[in-house]
Amino acid sequence: MKPVTVITGGSRGIGAATARLCARAGHDVCVAYNSARDEAIAVKADIEAAGCRGVALQVDVGVESDVARLFAAVDDELGVLTGLVNCAGVIGPHGRLDDLTQDDVMSVLAVNVAGMFTCSREAVRRMSTRYGGAGGAIVNVSSGSAIRGNPGVGILYAASKGAVNSIGVGLSQEVAGEGIRVNTVAPGLTATDMASAERIAREGPTIPIGRVAQSEEVAEAIVWLLSSKASYVAGANLRVGGGKP
Repeated sequence: MKPVTVITGGSRGIGAATARLCARAGHDVCVAYNSARDEAIAVKADIEAAGCRGVALQVDVGVESDVARLFAAVDDELGVLTGLVNCAGVIGPHGRLDDLTQDDVMSVLAVNVAGMFTCSREAVRRMSTRYGGAGGAIVNVSSGSAIRGNPGVGILYAASKGAVNSIGVGLSQEVAGEGIRVNTVAPGLTATDMASAERIAREGPTIPIGRVAQSEEVAEAIVWLLSSKASYVAGANLRVGGGKP
């Protein structure tokens, strides 16, 4: 039986690279996306070209009913869930904390934190031996900004990723004995549409390895953590930052 993996934020960047690499590793994949429909359809086509089943589904992970619809569709169309990659995320407004509105804060936390909670809950209910499941793996995508704090430009985003780190530690301990491994990947600056070309050009040379990451390099870490090769890895936070803390 093939692995069945849900990837939120799967239409672009790290999520899309992970979906394609999962398919090459033999996974049937559900690509959950919010707005990039054409890109999601292209990822789905690549999954199918690799000989696996693909589903592309538009959802807002910050809306609980959308998350329920996502996992119900996977049950119906792909079968028994074995993996979840929580990759959906938004940056939110740039600037200082005292410039943020309550709506700014809640819009970021709804996706980056509440959405991850809800998706993980649905995955646990399907994969945990406590509920009759056969186990599986969850990989949460964080950021090095959770440690740096991003003062002056992005405390809100950094705080949301700090929550991602905490959830990974706590959830891992809750479900490790129920057959589910939970781990976190914390990418450094990566060449995606979330980072401007100016920032990539400016900061890339300052990274110890001398350049920013490619999405595929981060995806390799995620897919390894999903695999049986990482069978004793749980509660880890794997930094993929080119040598930058």
